[in-house]
Amino acid sequence: MKILYAIQGTGNGHVSRAREIIPHLKKHGELDLLISGTQAEVGLEDEVKYQFNGFSFVFGNKGGVDFKETWNRFHSTQFIKDVKNLPVKDYDLIINDFEPVTAWSCKLKGKKSVAMSHQSAYLSPKTPQLQGFHWGKFIMNNYAPAKNHVAFHFERYDDFIHTPVIRGEIRNLKTQNLGHYTVYLPAYSDEFILDKVKNIPNSKWEIFSKHSKIHYQKFNAEVFPVNNEKFQNSLANCTGLLTGGGFEGPAEALFLGKKVLAVPMHHQYEQQCNALSMERLGVPIIWKESEFDEKLKNWVESDQLIEVNFPDETAEIVRKTIAKYS
Repeated sequence: MKILYAIQGTGNGHVSRAREIIPHLKKHGELDLLISGTQAEVGLEDEVKYQFNGFSFVFGNKGGVDFKETWNRFHSTQFIKDVKNLPVKDYDLIINDFEPVTAWSCKLKGKKSVAMSHQSAYLSPKTPQLQGFHWGKFIMNNYAPAKNHVAFHFERYDDFIHTPVIRGEIRNLKTQNLGHYTVYLPAYSDEFILDKVKNIPNSKWEIFSKHSKIHYQKFNAEVFPVNNEKFQNSLANCTGLLTGGGFEGPAEALFLGKKVLAVPMHHQYEQQCNALSMERLGVPIIWKESEFDEKLKNWVESDQLIEVNFPDETAEIVRKTIAKYS
């Protein structure tokens, strides 16, 4: 059986999940990998057969998406060409983690595919999400369309939704508390973050930055370029994680028994909805910048930890998906 696994390359969560799913897919057939997008620092260890520019949302430095740069980087003519030329009919099974080139190629050519993604969870009305009409929901529902869905979220809100895929490298980490806080807020500038954490007395911060290519120290913080191995080490040994409204990052921190404080990106529907789910678990959320200083201080002073149960079910999920849809 020939399998195509298509992966979204915006952010690190999709690629992190793929690193865990790929070995299981290999057991069921001949596997080709496709990735599109330009915003991930975590890489794949396996050979990628198809690499596309796709359509990536570009992080800004003021708490949201840089829409101007997003459109500047989107090459519509090349996107249409890639959709037309991708040989999706050569495959017996196509699994898609929110990757638009493959999804639209399948849709236009009448080829069924399986969306195995976090975003699929928002197709269920049982999943916490913003009320009313939002352009973000319309975009998310049509960005990478598929006929069949296997989803992941913080809780099992519906029968096709599973708890997060936690990478083996995270599950096997030895953890301790060395007293520092780890930060990954790619939509904010280093200067903004440093200005906030310097006001927290007797605290140490390790900031992983998309905006810096060098390691440096300032105030009570160290700033590192994003690096998967260094980030994992920081996370394993931290007191808590200050992060955005993503999915995989907070899930991994909660799994490791770390405190989490989340700052969802402005006008980013998925992150706003993720924050609703995290808040339901008990994770504090900074909804607007005017709350930042007070909620950051309260979080540092709090000892509250949130218990989660994220069992290792990846092999069984892959097996059932292939049995059902191949």
